[in-house]
Amino acid sequence: MNKLKILNDPIYGFITIPNSQIFDLIQHKYFQRLRRITQMGMSYLVYPGAHHTRFHHAIGCVHLMQQVVNVLRFKGVSISKDEEDALYAAILLHDIGHGPFSHAMEHSIVNGVSHEEISLLFMEQLNIEFNASLTLAIKIFKGDYHRKFMCQLISGQLDVDRADYLKRDSFYTGVAEGNINSERLITMLNVIDDELVVEEKGIYSVEKFIVARRLMYWQVYLHKTGLVAEQLLIRVLKRAKELTINGHRLEASKALQYFLNHEISIEDFSSETLNTFSELDDYDIISAMKHWQYDDDFVLSNLCGMIINRNLLKIKLKNKTIKKENLNKHRQNLMDTYKITQAEADYFVFTGSISNQAYQLKHQSINILHKSGKIEDIVKASDQLNLKALSKPVTKYYICYPKETL
Repeated sequence: MNKLKILNDPIYGFITIPNSQIFDLIQHKYFQRLRRITQMGMSYLVYPGAHHTRFHHAIGCVHLMQQVVNVLRFKGVSISKDEEDALYAAILLHDIGHGPFSHAMEHSIVNGVSHEEISLLFMEQLNIEFNASLTLAIKIFKGDYHRKFMCQLISGQLDVDRADYLKRDSFYTGVAEGNINSERLITMLNVIDDELVVEEKGIYSVEKFIVARRLMYWQVYLHKTGLVAEQLLIRVLKRAKELTINGHRLEASKALQYFLNHEISIEDFSSETLNTFSELDDYDIISAMKHWQYDDDFVLSNLCGMIINRNLLKIKLKNKTIKKENLNKHRQNLMDTYKITQAEADYFVFTGSISNQAYQLKHQSINILHKSGKIEDIVKASDQLNLKALSKPVTKYYICYPKETL
């Protein structure tokens, strides 16, 4: 069977699958599930085109990683065949642990378990099935490999993951500000002392990359409508779990029932749990909400109806923390109107904060390689003053409450 297939991607054109192992991993049911996981959570309620999936993104990452390997080898960086294959496998599987709607439900379905931890569990399970051929890929994914630049390509401030998702998400949302030149960035990469650097000629591409990241976060990932929709989704599951624990029977798929009935933390993640998690996707949640919008429970039915019909809560963003009396006023108003308890009203009236830091100075900095051989951080190398400002976190505070009536 020919496993060296070609896929057509709207961003990069034709993508070739580099080896038969990558083909077999793509064919595996764990990876095929990513076709049913939206890349951008609830953002399609703001940007109607944002329906692309984690599957799209992972394939795009493999394509970019192939370009990286070619560029670095051309510049004399030694990358063995085993290391090359491990890089492709690690980047292909880096997001395999995402749950329904990507980040929206990260801590709702399971208790405080991040998608990176679940990705690692999937990779370890696949490693058993693939006769330990993913051992090096797992080492690189965990950041344990001695050649640091390989770990930086999987997870760093200028990694292949970001190089794909910024370009891809800006394409599907139509937000042109996020469109980075990932090809040029990759062409300017080099390796010095096993650390990733960008050649001096690429300095403006890096500046654009950091600015694009900031704009995409404010305009897309932290857009207030997407934010309130995600918060409602988190509360839907919280309420569903609460009701299930109290004996209230809810219609849901077998996989979703399992997670409603069990409190799962990282210690409880058996192979059975992992297998059940692999059957969970966006469709389980949408289907459940379509049933639950007609449930007898006031909170659950209203929350589900809001998301299904895109009739969301009102959200206001402020630069200062929200005053308690402001919150109490909206909560009391809701309690009086619908004769509900404070605990029930808290599902509809709440505050929170969001933070955006386009560049983290202390976390795996992006280093520029000057012609003289000197290496320095992009913030020092750049003549663009606002890069230093972009390395400071900006925090905004929000309050959500119902419009006139639920």
